[in-house]
Amino acid sequence: EDLIAPPPLLGDLLKPNATAVMLVPIDLQAPKGRLILPQVQAIRDALDAQSNIIICKESGYLGALAQLKTLPDLVVCDSQVVDFMVANTPEQVPCTTFSILMARQKSDLNVMAEGAAAIARLRPKDKVLIAEACTHHAGDEDIGRVKIPRLLEKKVGGKLNIEVMARDFPPDLADYRLVIHCGSCMLNRRETLHRMMLAANAGVPITNYGMAISYCCGVLERVLSPFPEALESFRRAARN
Repeated sequence: EDLIAPPPLLGDLLKPNATAVMLVPIDLQAPKGRLILPQVQAIRDALDAQSNIIICKESGYLGALAQLKTLPDLVVCDSQVVDFMVANTPEQVPCTTFSILMARQKSDLNVMAEGAAAIARLRPKDKVLIAEACTHHAGDEDIGRVKIPRLLEKKVGGKLNIEVMARDFPPDLADYRLVIHCGSCMLNRRETLHRMMLAANAGVPITNYGMAISYCCGVLERVLSPFPEALESFRRAARN
């Protein structure tokens, strides 16, 4: 039951009256007139923790920091601007991404961190599964179908055999070298852990969108810093 019960999204990272800054890009992938579910849930969890929230686009981040009398207690961003956030966030300020927060709440963060280290072992033509938990209209810059494959192939230095599955999850994963899962905002924790169990039984590493993007951008250790156990799991896997 302790494993199945989801941890807080970010409320335990904030004390009452703490200040969190959230970077929310508004691009072609953003739903018109609203925010995506992980962003809304993070805002609510911070409010439930009696914390203060500053929400800005990446273009307003430096201005928001300049207006604060003291440094924020936490910065959270969309993974698509993680390199910008890390480059412009003071080293002493903890920072992470919405996707990593979702990985902690919906799955096993340590295992997902270990899976990110497997990207270093990918070679051209390896088979990679990108697993989505919902169906949606894919745009020209869809994160799962376009952006992550582009980052992976740049990191690997060649074309990969990438298969994208929306909603369905294959029971047999033996042919894959890596599974990259979405944030699971449309799944509960039990469903996501079941998918992780299938990957573990097949001996296939699994990580999620945000960790894969952060790894490819070279900033994963920085955005795992609020979670020391996960950071150590990543470092241990990277050494092996």
